[in-house]
Amino acid sequence: MVKIGDIELPDFPLLLAPMEDVSDPPFRALCKEEGADVVYTEFISSEGLIRDAAKSVMKLDIYEKERPVGIQIFGAVLESMLRTIEIVEASKPDIIDINFGCPVKKVVSKGAGAGILKDIDLMVSLTEAMVKHTKLPITVKTRLGWDDDSIKIVEVAERLQDVGCKAISIHGRTRAQLYKGDANWAPIAEVKNNQRMHIPVFGNGDVTTPEDAMRMRDEYGLDGCMIGRAAIGNPWFFNQVKHFFNTGEHMKLPTMEQRVSAARRHLQMSLDWKGERLGVFETRRHYTNYFRGIKDFKDYRIKMVTTDDSEGVFDILDEVALKFKGYQFD
Repeated sequence: MVKIGDIELPDFPLLLAPMEDVSDPPFRALCKEEGADVVYTEFISSEGLIRDAAKSVMKLDIYEKERPVGIQIFGAVLESMLRTIEIVEASKPDIIDINFGCPVKKVVSKGAGAGILKDIDLMVSLTEAMVKHTKLPITVKTRLGWDDDSIKIVEVAERLQDVGCKAISIHGRTRAQLYKGDANWAPIAEVKNNQRMHIPVFGNGDVTTPEDAMRMRDEYGLDGCMIGRAAIGNPWFFNQVKHFFNTGEHMKLPTMEQRVSAARRHLQMSLDWKGERLGVFETRRHYTNYFRGIKDFKDYRIKMVTTDDSEGVFDILDEVALKFKGYQFD
């Protein structure tokens, strides 16, 4: 059993990563149904929450069926982060996660996200202050370091633990790498193998197959796995990993009927959450992913992303279900 604070999780839990413009409530709910043990919101700007920016505030929405769920926030100004905790607590998450890993320039340039990897003392003091400011468990998501010359993740993780961080998720790249090259899990294993570490250490980066997750568990000895891009268009990935762990065999890929059903449910939840216009527009990035790799699907994909009303999208999905009934996925 793995614990984040008082939250009990199964052995080697699978976590849905916080992904901007992806990890919204409908997507998280689908992933939860398909085996995710913990889900995280999109990252939320502390400054945006303080200003009561509509987009930031909407990201605080949580479905009860998602739990346990973590709200992830980012920022580099202590006063703002502490005020943000008070706002976040009103949404009653199970976990508050601090983003110390986003490599995007507009975030890094303000000293937030992976930008704070240039100032580890600030990273630690900010975490300590936030731990003291809430009874909710504080967790951290970060990277190996700023660049190859500043990888001190073993020391950093221990310092974060010592000021009260309850779990750490580590992406196996530096900020300088962005998402280029292969993720390096070896330094994450070094964190786990540090005998002074007693909080869960979760690996992240390049987990694209059940075999990858098994390697992270068996070869690297990590406590769990945070899954990101592999779940986009494939919320079934979590159960696929668990099935592989239990049987050594791959689950059958989702049928066309299952994919259409997931796309319909995803869109309907988005409509219920954001209304007609935003529900349709912001789900476009999701529902076409359910049908990646299907031969002769281009025309339907174009129609999906150019249709402005939900009734039209549902009609297209009905067409897809009929046209591709029985389609064999490799």
